[in-house]
Amino acid sequence: MSELASILNRIESIHEEAVNQANDHLNQLTKPQGSLGKLEDIARQVAGITGEIMPDLDKKAVIVMAGDHGVCEEGISAFPAEVTPQMVFNFLSGGAAVNVLARHAGADVICVDMGVNADLEHPELVSRKVRKGTRNMARESAMTKQEAVQAIQAGAELVDELVEKGYRLFATGEMGIGNTTASAAILCALTGLDASIAVGRGTGIDDAKWLHKQAVVNKALAINGLGQGDVASADYALDVLTKVGGLEIAGLVGVILGAAKNRCPVVVDGFISSAAALVASRLAPLSASYMLASHLSQEQGHTKMLEAVGLSAMLQMDMRLGEGTGAVLVFNVIDAAGKIMKEMATFDSAGVSRG
Repeated sequence: MSELASILNRIESIHEEAVNQANDHLNQLTKPQGSLGKLEDIARQVAGITGEIMPDLDKKAVIVMAGDHGVCEEGISAFPAEVTPQMVFNFLSGGAAVNVLARHAGADVICVDMGVNADLEHPELVSRKVRKGTRNMARESAMTKQEAVQAIQAGAELVDELVEKGYRLFATGEMGIGNTTASAAILCALTGLDASIAVGRGTGIDDAKWLHKQAVVNKALAINGLGQGDVASADYALDVLTKVGGLEIAGLVGVILGAAKNRCPVVVDGFISSAAALVASRLAPLSASYMLASHLSQEQGHTKMLEAVGLSAMLQMDMRLGEGTGAVLVFNVIDAAGKIMKEMATFDSAGVSRG
């Protein structure tokens, strides 16, 4: 717990002076004030995060964390748990959707084994395995508190290592059959939402399995005594993550906190990544200022998840794949905002009359 406290205590407010400087620069550009909308919001936020109005964010990475879920024993997914390790090797060979979109955005894919229920070896795999999958949260706590904190710490330390290598922009990605069930349980426990609102279709389950998935979430919440705590407290958020979360979700909590600690923007992907963002925001409320929400997932609880964090998605692409695909798409939008700041002429330099 002391290691977690040391991470949380190093997260500071964004630089308001840099936000104001970025805003002043935007208002000097050859356009009506505010006419570039969210691109201007991004430029101001990135300036506040980094303390620079034109930071170099060229070196960027999507961190794809993988872990298995014991709750798959309850038959809540359309895909078997064996898909998790199979997809890890797909990431490592460069064949997944996130690899394609990352190449398009000029970003690197960092694949991390946080808790896959298999022995994996590959020269490009980052191994931070805490255990081989979580326990079945519908019968007992998914993790111990020590395991959850270990996974958070691993995610934060990985960001530290990547920052040392020059990375300045991060995105969250994940792989883990069953992790929409864990994410829905986190949403219910931290907001009080009913499972019928929080639970989505995941990998594409039918109505009968969807109702069963809701029942499994309710059972997990009841067995683990969740729903009665102070939803705004850091201790309760850690308890929720421990009891109904996932190792890859906990790792992504660490990635988000690590990015905030290092004053780096972190782009949040879909429903599962947003569950990590929700936990991170309860552990360290200041961390929310370092997050950019990428897209609105088709998972029905995603809107409520983003609202709970205080984020607004940039894109609505009807996506529900995960992996970090939506977040990597937004790398291109962030690059565009940066180029507006660096390359667009001012009224004075262009000789254009002001309005």
